Amino acid sequence: SSPDAEMAAFGEAAPYLRKSEKERIEAQNKPFDAKTSVFVVHPKESFVKGTIQSKESGKVTVKTEGGEVNQIFSMNPPKYDKIEDMAMMTHLH
Repeated sequence: SSPDAEMAAFGEAAPYLRKSEKERIEAQNKPFDAKTSVFVVHPKESFVKGTIQSKESGKVTVKTEGGEVNQIFSMNPPKYDKIEDMAMMTHLH
């Protein structure tokens, strides 16, 4: 049986627990730069994705979809989204 068929037991919750095979392949092939991709604390969304634009004199400029930037956290590559074994992840927040 395929991994996606195994998730059928979780019904409507399945898409939130594991990516489909197509989504996993797309995530593995998505460009990712660990040096510039970060998570930023957001007052309403908890964390949003951001991209480091510049680093000067101890200040970091980050482009996000919104919100004030006070803290940044390193981001794992997209292939780790919804991963079941977190021991493989580099960054745990």
